[in-house]
Amino acid sequence: MEVSALGLGCMGLSYGYGPATEKQAGIRLLQTAFEKGVTFFDTAEAYGPYANEELLGEALEPFRNEVIIATKFGFKDGKPASGLDSRPETIRAVTEAALKRLRTDVIDLLYQHRVDPNVPIEDVAGTVKELIKEGKVKHFGLSEAGAQSIRKAHAVQPVAALQSEYSLWWKEPELEILPTLEELGIGFVPFSPLGKGFLTGAINENTTFDKTDFRNIVPRFSEENRKANQVLVDVLGSIAAGRNASPAQIALAWLLAQKEWIVPIPGTTKLHRLEENLGAAEIQLSAGELNEINAAVSKIEVQGTRYPAQMQKMVNR
Repeated sequence: MEVSALGLGCMGLSYGYGPATEKQAGIRLLQTAFEKGVTFFDTAEAYGPYANEELLGEALEPFRNEVIIATKFGFKDGKPASGLDSRPETIRAVTEAALKRLRTDVIDLLYQHRVDPNVPIEDVAGTVKELIKEGKVKHFGLSEAGAQSIRKAHAVQPVAALQSEYSLWWKEPELEILPTLEELGIGFVPFSPLGKGFLTGAINENTTFDKTDFRNIVPRFSEENRKANQVLVDVLGSIAAGRNASPAQIALAWLLAQKEWIVPIPGTTKLHRLEENLGAAEIQLSAGELNEINAAVSKIEVQGTRYPAQMQKMVNR
């Protein structure tokens, strides 16, 4: 699969970060992203549920054949709070429904949203393999899967991409995941590449989130931890100032410099942030700048876990 250097994470248009974006504004943002060169759009049945897929289906229909759409299965009734469900019959039902919502006859990339401990990963991969043979899916992906699960799935149906959180304030994938992907030839799609907004510099200890914003329950976003973690944003800001760039652009440029097969998917609901994020693809960080960033970050211990306990249980490492 070939995609633009940066994709667009679409979740925030419908779910997770406060009230859903008004439909026409969402369509405008998605179509503007395409006009500015984005060809990779990430959604899931769980974002809403269903509303995000429907939004993408309408917005991207005029140029469907020119874009890659990724969506996901894996939660009961499309609701993360209801728990995991990757039974083969569920995968099939979700795929059929997603095809209709996305107004397409094939899903370019179908991810398992979280590894389901109650369903062998081989059965999951086998079901998607059948859907690929039937022409309903083109590529198989995993999200937040550990190295062992990736290997088991890949042996049944080649995994095209793994999606997991990765950024300057969550570098855990470097330990085991990135070497595994490089060995197997699997692409990597970092979500939350801007630390759920924190690395942009637009959030500080005094920020208040909408009552429906899930960052309210994320330990890393407690007022105390935001204050402690500000040092990381300050480092990015100082480097950005020297490049006439923004902290967000430096954070994304750092990710793009790690491996050529890494495609971050920053999300936004604002057109000016979209333009800012896409500008990161034009920034080539020098070896000296990368060393400076890595040295500074290595001295910073980010405070707070990235998920509350109930969500952390669903991460397969």
